[in-house]
Formats: sequence, C-alpha cells, structure tokens
Amino acid sequence: MRIPTRFLAAASIAALSLFAGSAMAQEKLIIGTEGAYPPFNNLEADGSLVGFDIDIAKALCDEMKVTCEFVTQDWDGIIPALQAKKFDAIIASMSITPERKEKVDFSKKYYNTPPAVAVPKDSTIADVAGLKGKTIGAQSSTTHANYAEKHMPDSELKLYPTADEYKLDLEGGRVDAVVDDIVVLSEWLKTDAGACCKILTPLPIDVEINGEGAGIAVRKGETALADKFSAAIEAIRANGKYAEINKKYFDFDVYGN
Repeated sequence: MRIPTRFLAAASIAALSLFAGSAMAQEKLIIGTEGAYPPFNNLEADGSLVGFDIDIAKALCDEMKVTCEFVTQDWDGIIPALQAKKFDAIIASMSITPERKEKVDFSKKYYNTPPAVAVPKDSTIADVAGLKGKTIGAQSSTTHANYAEKHMPDSELKLYPTADEYKLDLEGGRVDAVVDDIVVLSEWLKTDAGACCKILTPLPIDVEINGEGAGIAVRKGETALADKFSAAIEAIRANGKYAEINKKYFDFDVYGN
C-alpha cells in the first residue's frame, strides 16, 4: 500500500519536531550545590554562586556544550534531592566513597585534598593524641565527621548542619578542634573570622572514608552522563582551563595524585 506524500511529510515533520524537542531537553542540565562551603562553593549576599566547584562546573558545561543552571540545596538532603530529580547532577565537593556509590553514580574525580584538624591559636593541644577527651566539631553527613568518629573515638564529636556553624563555635571556644578539608580550613584561617585559629595537622587520607577524591554525582544508572562529565574533566585538564581555574583559588595543584 502506498501512503500519500502529504502524510509522509507530516510524519517526517512530527518526527523532526520530536527529535528537536529531545535534543533541546538534553542541552540543559540543572546542577545541585550546597552554597555554604567556601572556597569551593558559596552563595553570596547578592544571590550569586562563587567558588572552585562553580567555576569547574561552568567549564565542564562549556566543554560538554550544554547550558547549566544551579540550584542550592542543604547538604544533608542533597542526595535525596538528586534522587527526587530536583537536579541532574551534584557538583559540591562530594567525595567518592563506597557508601555513596550505593546511592549514586560518579564521574572521575575533579580534585583530591586531605582532611585536617584546626584548633584555636592558644590551644595547648600539640597533636592528634591530644584530642583525647576533647570536643571536636564537624559538618554532619560528611566524610570528615565519619573520619573523626572512626579515628578519634575518645573525643566527643559535635555535628553541625554547615561548616560556618562549627567555625563560629571554634572561634567562640565551644569546641576544642574541628575536622574538615585542609583547603577549606586553610582558606578560612586567612580571613578575619579565622584569625582565631590555626591548622594543628593534616590527617592521612583513609580511602574507605575519604574516598577517591571529589566527583560529580548523578542518579544511579545514569552512567552515560557521568562518563560525559569524566571526559570533560579530562578535556579541561588537557586544554589548560582547569589550571586557569586552579590558579584563581590555590597555589598548588588541587587535583592531587
């Protein structure tokens, strides 16, 4: 049976429209981030998002030739929000850990830095052993909280919704020490608010807890998107864009070994 030409034309137009609509849908990605973890991601007073994570995300989106929009989300709920499809990926200094791999898929790492301990400048604590019996602050639902729980069992662990809150308590003498990423702590110590405190020591990376570095999380099963991010990370490492962003924030290669 022959089909009239006008029906073939209409079908072709419909198919093209469907394809175009699908392509347009794939040109936009919604990125979830915390917005409270400087210098990696921070929400400014004017509503703008700044930081290493944000600049890397923009560079990756440019490399992938997609438009990206950002959504802020409290850290404790950031994986559930991804699973609920409030955004397509998380770019928020999320460590790639075995526990998280059960819930989401990851790109390759885009940086890797060790944890550290910070204490007040007048603290009498000389080393990690001196934390026994002391109160340690950390952000909840983080690898740093898990690290303190495992490696500092003789200390009292106090958890906070955001890094800003534990910093206030360390400054105010309500905790004896805090654990976080060494870069986060070091950058805070350079500010007026961080003038109270000092790095006690970097901590050895525990791969089971700290993971393989920070990666980009996507919904479980969306490995194609994770692979696109991984390829884009390799591309910006090769073309110099990563180094350009790195230099803006750090005086060392934050990518790590």
